[in-house]
Amino acid sequence: MNSFTEENYIKAIYKLIESEGDTISTNAIAEKMNTKAASVTDMLKKLFAKKLINYQKYQGVTLTAKGEKVALNIIRKHRLWEMFLVEKLDFKWDEVHDVAEQLEHINSDKLIEQIDKFLNFPKVDPHGDPIPDAKGKLNIPKSQLLSKFNKSDVCIMTGVVDHSAAFLQYLDKSGIALGNEIKIKDVVVFDRSLQITINKRNTLFISNDVAKNILVILKPQP
Repeated sequence: MNSFTEENYIKAIYKLIESEGDTISTNAIAEKMNTKAASVTDMLKKLFAKKLINYQKYQGVTLTAKGEKVALNIIRKHRLWEMFLVEKLDFKWDEVHDVAEQLEHINSDKLIEQIDKFLNFPKVDPHGDPIPDAKGKLNIPKSQLLSKFNKSDVCIMTGVVDHSAAFLQYLDKSGIALGNEIKIKDVVVFDRSLQITINKRNTLFISNDVAKNILVILKPQP
């Protein structure tokens, strides 16, 4: 078994590799974990001893196959717990992250498999992020940033980049949610802000920063 802290490091390394590349620096991990580089080095030695990472001083960090399997299992538990909280306990999507951060460390495969079955094997969590299956397989949707689309494009919202409560609350207040049809009515040349229509009803302006944090796919043509 791995400690809570070890699991948090493994997940952080996985997410850094997702966003930054195959090899991660100690400083990047320290920034992600909000701790000192010396503390990171001590933890990396422990993870290396458990064969969860490949690590040599000054040469960066990568996950072993064993480490990646552990990371995906943690992510699977986290996202299933988020789905359970939203679907069955009436939590809002901006309320579940911190709770799931605690629940993801429960070490019971049977419990997670039963939750997965109870939820009818969801493919994504409440934020549109894919849920790894029991074998660790992760089907990543081919989504793009809304900011990359042009006037007259019609898209379907599939997820978010920014998972902060503040951003999710902003989307709620603006009436923007997963599965919404978003049509780009205009793109402002000056700052790339967008005028959009939600589900052919509500029209509003959003900044380029907001558009960069909304994931969409182009709506298939009939």
